[in-house]
Amino acid sequence: DVMSFPDAVRTCLSKYATFEGRARRSEFWWWIVFQMIVVAIPFLLGAMMLALAAPSGGQDPNTAMVALATILYVIGGILSLALIVPTYAVGCRRLHDRGQSGWLQLLVLVPCGNIALIVLWALEGSTVDNAYGPVPA
Repeated sequence: DVMSFPDAVRTCLSKYATFEGRARRSEFWWWIVFQMIVVAIPFLLGAMMLALAAPSGGQDPNTAMVALATILYVIGGILSLALIVPTYAVGCRRLHDRGQSGWLQLLVLVPCGNIALIVLWALEGSTVDNAYGPVPA
């Protein structure tokens, strides 16, 4: 079954730090899309504020815009930290769906390991129950 975007976000937030069980591809990839959007928005808005604050013709930068950009960057950083645990949790559950250990996420520490990890996340999951649980609904 394919999970919808809202269902995937709701599921990942409700299983915030749940590293047990399995997750279908749609749950994992919709979560990744959500996480990227939520984190990118404050950083992009902050970059736009800094661009607008840039001095022109020898004037001083607009300090209010610089302050707003700084606040947006801090918000983006906080959101990044807040979403890292559910991102690793759903990545672990996604690997479990293939019958593999969640510890494979440590491949990100190896050069080009992230490519192998993306391939593993993208492959079809097991169609039968495995050591990590029943087939996700």
